[in-house]
Amino acid sequence: MRERIRLFFILSITFFLALSAISVEAKQSKSNKPSKAELAGISRADTKTNKDGLLRVASSNALIVNQNTGEVLFAKDTNTLTSIASVTKLMTAMVTLDANLPMDEEIAITNEDVDTLKNSSSKLPVGTVLPRSELLKIALIASDNRAASALGRNYPTGKAGFVNAMNIKALQLDMTRSEFADPTGLNNHNMSTAEDLVKMVKAAYQYPEIREITTTASYEAYVKGHHAPVNFNNTNGLIRKSDWIIGLSKTGFIQEAGKCLVMQAMISGQPMIIVLLKSYGSATRSADANRIRKWIEKTSSISYLNQSKQDS
Repeated sequence: MRERIRLFFILSITFFLALSAISVEAKQSKSNKPSKAELAGISRADTKTNKDGLLRVASSNALIVNQNTGEVLFAKDTNTLTSIASVTKLMTAMVTLDANLPMDEEIAITNEDVDTLKNSSSKLPVGTVLPRSELLKIALIASDNRAASALGRNYPTGKAGFVNAMNIKALQLDMTRSEFADPTGLNNHNMSTAEDLVKMVKAAYQYPEIREITTTASYEAYVKGHHAPVNFNNTNGLIRKSDWIIGLSKTGFIQEAGKCLVMQAMISGQPMIIVLLKSYGSATRSADANRIRKWIEKTSSISYLNQSKQDS
């Protein structure tokens, strides 16, 4: 009898301990479940105001540089080589403009310009004929791949020669860790680093055409099969925000690169170059950019107040 009671007591304790362990594990599993913000690529810390005043961004690679002084305000994994997607098109634009080709020359979109690598969509049907100047605008504003492909294909030495010119230009800009494989950015072998892309943005900013085009909110063009003009919106929604003063902008996305954004913007009276790479989530790169602007504005205000106190 005593043996039965002892056995019952041991089994009861074992069952109670097992039940407790399951309960604890369930609670831990629930607490570790990612929030919607985390699924979008933003950690809980990034969705809140940082009380310590430090900047945190969700993008895997980020670099903020004062364009005038070269001062690095923030850096995160800036020398890692990564795909850059349609940020490539800034180099495409520079090579196109450097060639001094007639911008009013009409170019047809052909089957060669159709994306068979990523199967991306385009508002430019095959057979559409537009001047080189309009293709450049559509490639930069709407990040249209057929437009960029047509620009490269109609280079004097063809698309292969165009890509070669892109890589020569990169070396001239001291972008020693960068490599370009096509004019669209669809090829994941278009590779660079945040540090190299700062150099590319600085160079692209020297082209008035690129500054004007990339900061245009939308553009209309007549394309084949449409009686009315087709609208091409800028892929960077921040262009349409009144609280931003943007001097140059380009976005990019393919799966291998994540969401990318490079910009030149005036913040607190200073020209800043912002590079954000490998963001995940529909609004992560924009959220990072907004967080950066507010952080610079806040730190600039604190610096100004401290300087005023010292001067007085």
